[in-house]
Amino acid sequence: MPDSPTDPQGGAQQPDAEHAHALQVEVHEITANSRTFARAFGDLRTGLSQRELWLQLGWQDIKQRYRRSVIGPFWITIATGVQAVAMGLLYSVLLEVELRTFLPHVTVGLIVWTMIQGAIIDGAEVFIKNEGLIKFLPSALSVHVYRLAWRLFLLFVHNILIYVIMLAIFRPSLDWSSLLAIPGLVLIMLNVVWVTMFFGIFATRYRDIQPILNSMTLLLFFMTPIVWTTEGLIARGGEAADRARIVEINPLYHYLEIVRAPMLGNSVALYHWGIVIACTVVGWVLTIVALRNYRARVPYWV
Repeated sequence: MPDSPTDPQGGAQQPDAEHAHALQVEVHEITANSRTFARAFGDLRTGLSQRELWLQLGWQDIKQRYRRSVIGPFWITIATGVQAVAMGLLYSVLLEVELRTFLPHVTVGLIVWTMIQGAIIDGAEVFIKNEGLIKFLPSALSVHVYRLAWRLFLLFVHNILIYVIMLAIFRPSLDWSSLLAIPGLVLIMLNVVWVTMFFGIFATRYRDIQPILNSMTLLLFFMTPIVWTTEGLIARGGEAADRARIVEINPLYHYLEIVRAPMLGNSVALYHWGIVIACTVVGWVLTIVALRNYRARVPYWV
């Protein structure tokens, strides 16, 4: 009877078992290492360091969309301006509001809302639309998020032309407090990044989230004081005034207000800043947790 060390079966089984165990340990270590906060923050940092990539991709997105067009991206500006004028004229008549104050309210509201809406709707598709790049281009996941945020910012800059025209026509009284719109815009951009990342991850895993977000965004548009004003409801008194106070529950109202009010020469109540900052912190915490747990799975989900 042969000794066990020289037994072909015994000698073959032991290395196989050791190899399988070593492979299992290695896979476990890779999975454990990928689900750390250090990897999540590292992804965000790496994405920022690859700014030449997402800056160029974001600009190419706009150029490609309006390829062979004479005026290019300014079609976005024209569309937003026509929409603002049409809604301003219509709702000023329906709500019996003075056009001189109401049209700037609607115009700036639409400009800011376009960025918020883009973060929610386009953010849900940010990884799905970049499937090829995610699978074949070795880059951080956050590159695609920064790319979308940069594109939305460029669209915002284009739409600022409407605001400049509005200033020339209606001449609202602006002062140094109007510069508060800059930190307000910075806060919104910080929220654009986490909203895009958060919804992008879960909408990639659960494809039903995207149509839900589309419907929810449309509903939020009419719930947010863009084509109507809280002052107008309060002036009516009674139940209308109570409805105006209910709008405080909508966080998008506060995001809108920290940018729109300074741009129109109005003061911003401190609680608007507090609510936006609190939502920003909570949103980023949830996003970092989601990035930690699921960033490694996104390439398999797309």
